[in-house]
Amino acid sequence: MTDTQRLLMEGVSDAVGFVGGALAGFWLGQLLGFDIFAAGYGTASLVGIVLVGLGGGMGLHAARRWRASRRAKSEK
Repeated sequence: MTDTQRLLMEGVSDAVGFVGGALAGFWLGQLLGFDIFAAGYGTASLVGIVLVGLGGGMGLHAARRWRASRRAKSEK
């Protein structure tokens, strides 16, 4: 795999992981009644924003672990 292909895969997988995790956090917040788009910065809105951030971070971490596992398999 060339450097360009590797960097493209890294960028796309990071983006997919982050957006997927953020969406999962958003929908979890919606299910629990935390609306990030509520007027003002009330507790429910802030908890929803935190869930989106945590979901995005977890998705990014999952994407990086996925890449590391693929790299380990290809090195064997």
